[in-house]
Amino acid sequence: MKKVFLFASFAALFLMSFTTSPKPTVYNVDATKSTFKWTGKKVTGSHWGYIKFTNGQLTTEGNNIIGGTFTVDMTSIDVQDIKGEYAGKLLGHLKSDDFFGVDKFAASTLVIKKATVKEGNNYDVVADLTIKGVTSEVTFPAVITKDAKSMTAQAAFKINRTKYGIKYGSGSFFDNLGDKAISDDFEVEVNIAAVAAAPAPAVKKVTKKSNVKKKAAATSSK
Repeated sequence: MKKVFLFASFAALFLMSFTTSPKPTVYNVDATKSTFKWTGKKVTGSHWGYIKFTNGQLTTEGNNIIGGTFTVDMTSIDVQDIKGEYAGKLLGHLKSDDFFGVDKFAASTLVIKKATVKEGNNYDVVADLTIKGVTSEVTFPAVITKDAKSMTAQAAFKINRTKYGIKYGSGSFFDNLGDKAISDDFEVEVNIAAVAAAPAPAVKKVTKKSNVKKKAAATSSK
């Protein structure tokens, strides 16, 4: 009986020495179901269009957002509110060095630094946004809804283009622009659909294994 008791005690202590690390959930952006809309305004009106997502991931741990990186393809930028020759000219201008310089800077990225839960599915997000190789911090509200299999996120906010060296037509840097002045801010509306990645095998850690052996040896010597 004594040997059985000692074996059971050793087995219990050995099993207790294993701990399973909680695994975060990674959601991969479905680029075909996600949209990134831009709107630029000027004195005489506005224009809008879309930019396509290249890829993206959002990582959660429970209700906490612990990380995320999103990339859009700047070469995919389009204009939706006008058609024909003028649309082509505007698109060419947006892709030029006056604006996004897509030949040199084909991608823009957003990297989440912090996301704070406000209430329910509402979050305040702090992120680093990189455009034309320049990184500047942005903050914005977002609504994020998720379950074990999928996630959706919506956000709308303004970006000051001059922080990324895009100064063309800016009244902050050029005088006497009149009705040719273009707002420093452009607006974005983001709708993300993502699916959960397959979970990785749980990682087990052995803790205080040496102490277990010492306790077992001390018990068996009595």
